[in-house]
Amino acid sequence: MKNSNEQIESQIKEYMEQIEIPDTLDECVKKSIEIGKLKNKRVINMTRWMRNMTTSVAVLGLAFVGTANLSPTFAKSMSEIPVLSGLVKVVTFGQYDYADENYEANIKAPLIDGMKNEALQAHLNQKYLQENKKLYEAFKTEIAGMKELGKEGHLGTEAGFEIKTDNGEVLSIARYVENTAASASTQVYYDTIDKKNEVLITLPSLFKDGQYVEVISEYIKNEMKKEMKEDENKVYWVEDSEEGVEGFKQIGNEQSFYINENGKLVIAFEEYEVAPGYMGNVEFEIPTEVIQESLVSNAYIK
Repeated sequence: MKNSNEQIESQIKEYMEQIEIPDTLDECVKKSIEIGKLKNKRVINMTRWMRNMTTSVAVLGLAFVGTANLSPTFAKSMSEIPVLSGLVKVVTFGQYDYADENYEANIKAPLIDGMKNEALQAHLNQKYLQENKKLYEAFKTEIAGMKELGKEGHLGTEAGFEIKTDNGEVLSIARYVENTAASASTQVYYDTIDKKNEVLITLPSLFKDGQYVEVISEYIKNEMKKEMKEDENKVYWVEDSEEGVEGFKQIGNEQSFYINENGKLVIAFEEYEVAPGYMGNVEFEIPTEVIQESLVSNAYIK
C-alpha cells in the first residue's frame, strides 16, 4: 500500500498529465510584467482581463509544481500548506533536505498565494521552484564528484527567503543562497510586487527617465567615502579607491533593490561587487529627498 506521501505524489503526477498549458502563457506573463513599467499609475485594471482567462489560467497556480522534483519531502511540504485567505500571502514550499556526516542542504522556496493576477503569481512561483531545483541538483552533483575523487571536506547549502516588506501596498521578498565549503558566500535576489495592482515593480518603472542612475550613484559614492572616513573597518571600492581594484562607478539600470517598510528605496549589492568579501552583501537606503525630482510619483517611495 502506498504511504500518504506517495499518494500525494501520484495524484499530482496524474493531475499534471491532464493539464494543457495554454499557448497564451508566455504572452500572459509578459503582459503582466510589462504593466509594471507603466510609470506606477495607481489605476491599472488587471482584474477584468485576468477573469477572461479563468479556465486556462486557473491551472497555472498548480502547473509550476510539475517543474520541481516531486520527492517525498517535496510532497510533504506541499501537503502542509495551510488554507489561505484571499489576501496575498507567502508560505514555505518545495523544501529539499539532505544531510550526512559532511554534507548538508536545506533549501526552501517561497510560494505566493492569493493574487488575482494568477499568471504573474504562477510565473514567480515557477521561477522560485526552478531556481531551487537547480540549486539542489548542483549540490548533489558536487557531492557525487567529491566522493568519486575521494575528497574529504564539508559542503553546505542553505537557501530560503525573507519578507523585507509586507504592507497594504508593497510585498518585497528577498531570496538568499548561502554556500559553505572552504569559505562561505551569500547571494541575495529580490522581487517587489505592487499588491494592489498585482504587478512586478522594476527599478526603471519608479522613475521618469534614466537620470536616476547618476543621481543614486553619486549619493552612494559619497556615502561610501563618508562611512570609510567614520569607520576604519569599512572598505568600499569607490572609483578613486587606492586599493588597486576597479572601483564602483554607477549602479546598473536594473540594480538589485527593494522597498522597505518605511517606504524607502534600498539599493543592494552582492558580495565582492563594491567591497571586500568580509563586508558581506552591502545595502544603501536612499533618502527620498535625494531622488524626489526623478520619481514618477510617491505611490511606493515615501
